[in-house]
Amino acid sequence: MDSQDSSSNVEISTIIEFFKSLQDKICLALEAADGSARFIEDNWQRKEGGGGRTRVMTNGTIIEQGGVNFSVVSGDKLPPSATAHRPELAGRTWQACGVSLVIHPKNPNIPTSHANVRFFIAEKEGEKPVWWFGGGFDLTPFYPVDEDVEHWHQTAFDLCQPFGDNVYNEHKKWCDEYFYLKHRDETRGIGGLFFDDLNQWDFDTCFNYVKAVGQGFIDAYVPIMERRKNDAYGEQERQFQLYRRGRYVEFNLVFDRGTLFGLQSGGRTESILMSMPPLARWEYNYQADKGSAEANLSNYLAPKDWLKVSN
Repeated sequence: MDSQDSSSNVEISTIIEFFKSLQDKICLALEAADGSARFIEDNWQRKEGGGGRTRVMTNGTIIEQGGVNFSVVSGDKLPPSATAHRPELAGRTWQACGVSLVIHPKNPNIPTSHANVRFFIAEKEGEKPVWWFGGGFDLTPFYPVDEDVEHWHQTAFDLCQPFGDNVYNEHKKWCDEYFYLKHRDETRGIGGLFFDDLNQWDFDTCFNYVKAVGQGFIDAYVPIMERRKNDAYGEQERQFQLYRRGRYVEFNLVFDRGTLFGLQSGGRTESILMSMPPLARWEYNYQADKGSAEANLSNYLAPKDWLKVSN
């Protein structure tokens, strides 16, 4: 199957159904891990075409606020964020679908986490459709624990292996480079996987990889939630968590292409900005005490080969 002529309506509907089922599966896993709260579903329609299901959990035992969003949107003209690097897409109709999520736990010892899987297709009469998959997952700890970091990356490494020996290294590097705050000269967290424009394999292989990444998020994140949910913390840790959440806001509003695409394409603002933390703070010229647990975080905010020992 050629990588650029295998996107019939049947196949697109299959992708959409998978993303819906993935949203269900992730929500069930997170509800079970939290133990008390449930996701509230908000169905919405987009005037220009498409719609989605936004699910948000608030004030759980573990999860302070989390959102798991499914959407399928379409249009006749691509926004500037999509054509800036792909001018050949201008003048094509398009359809995009996917699942995106961000989890902001209460306990500062549990990292914030983000994941996304998506499919995009642009079509023009008389020409082959242009399609690709994208996605990944990344982890943003406040008080990192090596066991968690290594587990996160080991899960990513294992799911990548069936698709090629270099996939993990390539998509880890892409993640480190993408989730980078240039104005702070630091990564957003300890990375994971990130990929875009994925169509170099045949359609089925690309789709299978996206399925593995979707399942991989559950396998990577839920055990960390379970390990850290009872770790003690106080007001100092809480205030540091809120301060570091500010970095998350900065990245999403300044650099994140998905946020820009959603806003420029007339998406639903509440769903696009569901990734924002419920509380965050900024402090002028904050400096962590030398040798403190807060200062230790800086040792993790640069790309590293986290699996060098185990692999």
